[in-house]
Amino acid sequence: MKELLEKYDIPAPRYTSYPTVPYWTDNPTTEDWLNSLKNSVSKPSHRLSIYLHIPFCETLCTFCGCNTSITKNHSVESPYVKAIKDELEIYLSKIPELRKKEISELHLGGGSPTYLSEENLKILIEPFLSKFEKSEQSHYAIEVDPRRTRTSQLKVLYEMGFRRVSLGVQDFDPEVQRIVNRIQPFSLTEKITKDSRDLGYQSVNFDLIYGLPKQTVISMERTMIETLKLKPDRIAFYSYAHVPWIKASQRLFTEADLPDAKTKRELYELGRSMLLSEGYKEIGMDHFALPQDRLWISKTEGNLHRNFMGYADKKTDILLGLGSSAISETPDCYFQNLKLELKYRQAISKAEIPILRGHKLSDSDRERKFLILDLMTKWKVKLPEKLISPIKQYLNEMETDELIIWDYDTLSITDKGKPFLRLVAMAFDEKIQENEPKFPVFSKAL
Repeated sequence: MKELLEKYDIPAPRYTSYPTVPYWTDNPTTEDWLNSLKNSVSKPSHRLSIYLHIPFCETLCTFCGCNTSITKNHSVESPYVKAIKDELEIYLSKIPELRKKEISELHLGGGSPTYLSEENLKILIEPFLSKFEKSEQSHYAIEVDPRRTRTSQLKVLYEMGFRRVSLGVQDFDPEVQRIVNRIQPFSLTEKITKDSRDLGYQSVNFDLIYGLPKQTVISMERTMIETLKLKPDRIAFYSYAHVPWIKASQRLFTEADLPDAKTKRELYELGRSMLLSEGYKEIGMDHFALPQDRLWISKTEGNLHRNFMGYADKKTDILLGLGSSAISETPDCYFQNLKLELKYRQAISKAEIPILRGHKLSDSDRERKFLILDLMTKWKVKLPEKLISPIKQYLNEMETDELIIWDYDTLSITDKGKPFLRLVAMAFDEKIQENEPKFPVFSKAL
């Protein structure tokens, strides 16, 4: 395994989309995007999810790769909340049919959504409760920073229908927390976990990261022991993506502070084995869930889905992203909002769709998108005849190394091959194969 890890430790996308963002080339106009969205909304079978991006954080976590705005000045809250509400109104005015859609999933991410006050959380969420069809099957979720979250905020959200809360934890080791500028004692995480469950939240999730600076096998074992004391329903156990050419804050520590490739994989294997021994089920790439959690149930029923928000327990065809840098998706189009919060608000104030970039999917893009989605959610995929030969040729070494197996037209990833999922998916990525990057684009796969 050590030799395999060294052999295949190369840059690779995470495939929350295909094509991946660096290969978005066929930019849609605003009209293109609205037509694609309207066409998808008009189909009764197409389900809708909505993502709201709250970029604000009071302090900078140096590992972070998200689009954030660092400020302790909370006067930014109200203008931003108003902008999201106005952006929603722009869409509703241009596509009135949106009002007839049920929201399958409403997700608040960031940044730190609980940067917002209780009152501003109410103001932000209310339009989505009043202007869309209601459904018992709707799921509302929020990402929270335990350092900045109050029980009163969780109570407001619960009263508005939120039932899943995801806690940013990353690591419990004090030295790791110090170097990534995220001091978060275990007691804080324990309190938010307990308060969420006491209020009635049905799923409490943790985000953990392996490969952070100063992490060791001993510190990872302690982090997992602390995590298992609280028994979160889901765990996202991510590989740290070291991309200092994109995120300058990652230059505040050096590569010498990072665990080497061998140690990094040991961190993952240790964490994974401890989770599996405690009854967690492995789901796709980097995710684990208890057997009673909806994510595992969805996996067993064949309904697991993956999009820009990660893994979800039901398939949605439309993702409408609101807020600065938010990404939207229809079956044939991707669309991203302006990244800078001020420019985003300026565009909204002019009643403009705040377009930054996007991609109109070709027939080949759509075909490969859904093949990669199958691979990411089922560990296997059935290939069309025309792709069997080139995919087999691309994956020849991985087959020799027993990371994959073939059953005529069906490609399956072996247990041994699960750590290499991102690399197997690259076999379907004609964008990378046709345009091999000449400069750093992606983080290392392992």
